[in-house]
Amino acid sequence: MQNLSRRNFLTVAGAAAGSLALAGCNGGEQAADDAASADDAADTASDGEMTLVTEGAITFGVSPDYPPFENLENGEHVGLDMDLGRAIAEQLGLECVYNDQDFDSIIPAVVAGTIDAGLSGISITPERQEQVVFSDPYYVDNQAVATMADNADITEDNAAETLNTADVTIAVQSGSTGADFAAENFPNATQLPFPAFTDAFAAVNSGQADAVCGNAAVVNQMLAGAYTDMHTVLTSATGEEYAVAISKDNEALLDAVNGALKTLTDDGTIDQLISDNMG
Repeated sequence: MQNLSRRNFLTVAGAAAGSLALAGCNGGEQAADDAASADDAADTASDGEMTLVTEGAITFGVSPDYPPFENLENGEHVGLDMDLGRAIAEQLGLECVYNDQDFDSIIPAVVAGTIDAGLSGISITPERQEQVVFSDPYYVDNQAVATMADNADITEDNAAETLNTADVTIAVQSGSTGADFAAENFPNATQLPFPAFTDAFAAVNSGQADAVCGNAAVVNQMLAGAYTDMHTVLTSATGEEYAVAISKDNEALLDAVNGALKTLTDDGTIDQLISDNMG
């Protein structure tokens, strides 16, 4: 597993999200439904029957605005999490369905039972563990802060101090661990939240914010792509673990997903997906 989780959820209050867009993980095609894989998944499950929102399919809540983990390209779900979701579904002999929604509504949707699981760069945190259970982790990430490269006021040498001042605005994604990290480490700064992390970068680029804070893998991806005129001024080894979020009432699904993750780890699939998506 490489060093490279995201985000903290808002509260479960208002968990009933409105109608959410559904998209097949393979452009509507069913993942390979090998009967033997389904039998193996059933054997892996603990006492109790695995429940699914849609029979024969596993529905993942995703927020496709977080490359290289999840994004939409020409209407297709791409990224590490999207490839992993398809691989998990194939292991379980199920169709893979992606349910697009704002990130901070995913865990409430898991709790409400409108999706089977959350797979969207979700970090394991104590607050989230009060609401859901998590699979074994599949990725580890840190936090990073980036500014415009020509910003002479905030530099690598003074970032820790300068970011924590009243005249600094830090853009973050709503409900993310980046927002939590900024609030904890730069409490004197003004926080500017956005539903999509990509909008937080755009805010810095347009001058609405002085800096953007979030998981390092995503910051690095954005700086290497659309925002080459920005640079990282601070990193912190928070060691956040990404995992699949599942209802506490669906222990059989948790066991089945963990069985699939073990197989995908042992056969090298997850390492290959990380290599393919992280460059």
